Amino acid sequence: MLGSSQKITAIREYLTQVAGFDSNVLITGETGTGKELAAAMIHEHSRRSDRPFISLNCAAIPETLFESEVFGHEKGAFTGATRKQVGVFAEAGGGTVFLDEIGDMPLIAQSKMLRVLENREIRSIGSTRAVPVDVRVVAATNQPLEELVGQGRFRSDLFYRLNIGRVNLPPLRERKEDIPGLIAHFLTVLNAQMGRTVVGLEPAVRDSLMDYTWPGNVRELRNVLEATLLTTQSSMIGFKDLPEQYRTKFSHVHAMPLQERERLVSALVATNWNISKTAQQLDWARMTVYRKMEHYSLERPRPVSMVSM
Repeated sequence: MLGSSQKITAIREYLTQVAGFDSNVLITGETGTGKELAAAMIHEHSRRSDRPFISLNCAAIPETLFESEVFGHEKGAFTGATRKQVGVFAEAGGGTVFLDEIGDMPLIAQSKMLRVLENREIRSIGSTRAVPVDVRVVAATNQPLEELVGQGRFRSDLFYRLNIGRVNLPPLRERKEDIPGLIAHFLTVLNAQMGRTVVGLEPAVRDSLMDYTWPGNVRELRNVLEATLLTTQSSMIGFKDLPEQYRTKFSHVHAMPLQERERLVSALVATNWNISKTAQQLDWARMTVYRKMEHYSLERPRPVSMVSM
């Protein structure tokens, strides 16, 4: 979990705390915010760190195969079962099972998952014997599970079983002060992987990346940098090096600095130079307001003192 913002620092502290217990944990957040990284951090700081960390994407498994993938099956249990298969709970013995996209788990599978969490035992398809399991369960979703419970699409009893430890990962647009550090980290990693020698970004590109809302969050930021390094021969990334779709998205910021300055001044005056209110009015991060004020050499006017005659 990279970042030095207050939000990420608090989340890292919380994850470290809950890692010391075996309680189930539910991680929520938008796509690309790092839910699997958070789950892995819990595992790495737990007493189970020397045991397997097994990730299962609940949205990627067809309903007909779900029980077999999770609990396993015996040879001959059904047509095509030519050999015994171990499910993820048995595979993770003593470790952690990460159930990603838990909101997409079929209702039938939810009832069976509930029994596993309650009884701490599994029965593979075709077997008559229940086997005890010792695993820690961490689940994640980008869906509002409370709403799904109200709609009857997610079992309330399973929700309460999972919702013991709870952490919500903020979108990147709510912690933009972490973007420079993330860029530096990703460039270091990608340079090593791709044999590049990119040392940074031109100021206009950096400003554009800071102002962008990042709907795909940290994953999108990394992907943009990787796509850029695929073709660039420069040591400093400029607009010409960015993928075409991002050149288009960022062009208004690059081409209209005057309008941006006027918008900023207008918002500052309207809010009596209140940085928080200005950021809210412009839909920017507070750090962006400070950075733009410095860029455009804007300072709050000093009050005029009245000298009595």
